[in-house]
Amino acid sequence: QVQLVESGGGLVQAGGSLRLSCAASVRGFSDYRMGWFRQAPGKEREFVAAIRWNAGSVFYAGSVKGRFAISRDTAKKTVYLQMNSLKPEDTAVYYCAASTVITSVVAATNAYDYWGQGTQVTVSA
Repeated sequence: QVQLVESGGGLVQAGGSLRLSCAASVRGFSDYRMGWFRQAPGKEREFVAAIRWNAGSVFYAGSVKGRFAISRDTAKKTVYLQMNSLKPEDTAVYYCAASTVITSVVAATNAYDYWGQGTQVTVSA
């Protein structure tokens, strides 16, 4: 059983920061991968970042590397996405996702089997 609830979206000016949170209830799996994706209007959902729950190893899309940071708090069962130096092109609905079957595929949407409801991030110029 997996439940994911995102929070922390909002409106921010270009150059600003936001932190997204994903409260993750993942039962019955000893290890899994958590990911953040985003979808802008008229565009496909795209990978942003991922973290392996046990090992903490992280992966980033090239477009956010150096600006965004994914982390997790195992005690709070929460995944975070710290977003700095935000740009208008970062505007999108951001989704938290869980992959309960660990493979070498990290960035594909079909590698994740559970999704949150999404949170809107809007970056004004």
